[in-house]
Amino acid sequence: MKPLDVITIGRSSVDLYGAQVGGRLEDMGSFEKYLGGSPTNMAAGTARLGLRSALITRVGDEHMGRFIREQLAREGVDVRGVRTDPERLTALVLLGIRDEAQFPLIFYRENCADMALCEDDIDEGFIAEARAVVATGTHLSHPRTEAAVLKALRLARRHGGQTALDIDYRPNLWGLAGHGAGEERFIESAKVTEKLQGTLALFDLIVGTEEEFHIAGGSTDTIAALRAVRAVTKATLVCKRGPMGAAAFTGAIPDSLDEGEAGPGFPIEVFNVLGAGDGFMSGLLKGWLDGESWPRALTYANACGAFAVSRHGCTPAYPSWEELQFFLKRGVKQKALRKDAELEQVHWATNRAGDWPVMRVFAFDHRMQLEEMAAETGADPARIGAFKALCLEATLQVADGRPGHGILCDGRLGRQALYRAAGSGLWIGRPAEWPGSRPLTLEPELGPDCGGLGEWPLEQVVKVLCFYHPGDDAATRAGQEATVARLFAAARRNRLEFLLEVIPSKVAPVDDATSAEVIQRFYDIGVYPDWWKLEPFTTDAAWANACAAITRNDPHTRGVVVLGLDAAEAELAASFELAARHDLVRGFAVGRTIFAEAARGWLAGSLSDAEAVAMMVRKYAALCAVWNRARGLREAA
Repeated sequence: MKPLDVITIGRSSVDLYGAQVGGRLEDMGSFEKYLGGSPTNMAAGTARLGLRSALITRVGDEHMGRFIREQLAREGVDVRGVRTDPERLTALVLLGIRDEAQFPLIFYRENCADMALCEDDIDEGFIAEARAVVATGTHLSHPRTEAAVLKALRLARRHGGQTALDIDYRPNLWGLAGHGAGEERFIESAKVTEKLQGTLALFDLIVGTEEEFHIAGGSTDTIAALRAVRAVTKATLVCKRGPMGAAAFTGAIPDSLDEGEAGPGFPIEVFNVLGAGDGFMSGLLKGWLDGESWPRALTYANACGAFAVSRHGCTPAYPSWEELQFFLKRGVKQKALRKDAELEQVHWATNRAGDWPVMRVFAFDHRMQLEEMAAETGADPARIGAFKALCLEATLQVADGRPGHGILCDGRLGRQALYRAAGSGLWIGRPAEWPGSRPLTLEPELGPDCGGLGEWPLEQVVKVLCFYHPGDDAATRAGQEATVARLFAAARRNRLEFLLEVIPSKVAPVDDATSAEVIQRFYDIGVYPDWWKLEPFTTDAAWANACAAITRNDPHTRGVVVLGLDAAEAELAASFELAARHDLVRGFAVGRTIFAEAARGWLAGSLSDAEAVAMMVRKYAALCAVWNRARGLREAA
């Protein structure tokens, strides 16, 4: 079996999508940053559907080029074919949603990196690894990129691979329209038709809208255009028909598009057509390469296209394989799919980047406790930030570049440590609650509507601690639930993961069912944390009840981390061994057990920076070893 299912080749850009909807592009005030470019979208879209995908393109040697490379890797795309061009910038596209029919966009592609793709970038061994190579029309518009594409197609055929073309006709990328005409989808051109028809015989599958087949066939009569294409290729032709779905033709072209093979369409609200074709192509490639019938492949394609037109952005809108199966089984319940809470939860939970099967988190987000230590030792509270930087240094030393380590650090006293941790590979959680507050109050930096989360980097996880007990009076429960729900909604709106920490034992007596009851209540009000942080239970029944409550409501949860509550190492070892019996528990998030002694000594001036770091390294590494042993014992058993 070949190691890759599909390699796409061609455009790669950063899409800057206007966050405001219903206005002119001139009036957009902020933009969301996503992957862009048809082949890049398809590489990510097919990877989400479970295909082993790769991309051949060029990106610039700068921040946007690194963003594309890193984001593709997060999506599971093989990036060996992504070349870094030191002389050219990564392409950019500005896009907006004006209304149901207008989607203005501007291509910034003057001498861009992906248009420098050349034959030398096509490696025969790499092409031979793939079952299929997919090209798009733009890279047939220039002799240099055309030569690269043709080489890839011929090598694919030489090594028994299949080939596909998404016509993807953009007149201004063929030099037929001005910079302000990025939205234009069709301009007649005999030269473009001639160029396309000279390559069509190289493909086993050709996909396009009616207008795209018009340019490929040289006629604005769709049937005539399809017949002109059929005259030069034996490929299966798939004609996209917008809300009417699509039709596949494997042989002679009939007199009506309705006579082609088709899959069901989906009655949904059109919100954004940009990128819908790439979503459609991703679903179609999944069905085609899995050997499904054309009606089944078109069902996948139409569904993926429906997701795309109902959401903001291109790649972020595409479904995972689990989400697609869920949708096809359940059907449309809300025509505006982005407003379907059940579907959006599946979309979010099955498309998160990265994997954290082990979580060994040094939690030094403590603010109140460190301020108390500073007061006890007579230290200037302004030094707390410098101590938190030492905590980060200890974490990095223990992690040593290996996965499965993280920090909890605040943005008020620990701002510099939080900034330094960015891009380090650590899991980063950041607290949102005012320390010790009950009823729950949030940090002032968030603002009354949690708008401050808009300033948080996407790699940071929103953590909130709520002292919540089922026996609370109705007013206390309602107030705390409203605050958590507001924060959760804001985190999702800002594409930030969410960790909910609950400690009912600090409020009132608990039994083996208390935490499970709390967990269920938050799911009942629509709060679906990516992570749970739970206190160290003393019985297996309590863990079993809590884990069952989580998996019953959210089978795609990231998991649970155990908090420390300033316990001694021996006590934590016993609690870790109990927790590690449950697969849903990924690890720990412990703070004072690691830093308390070092903090007091350093704040009092009896420990140097190096001594404080060394002390915390020993304690953190010891806890990591305790967890590893606990998990290992469970796995051996």
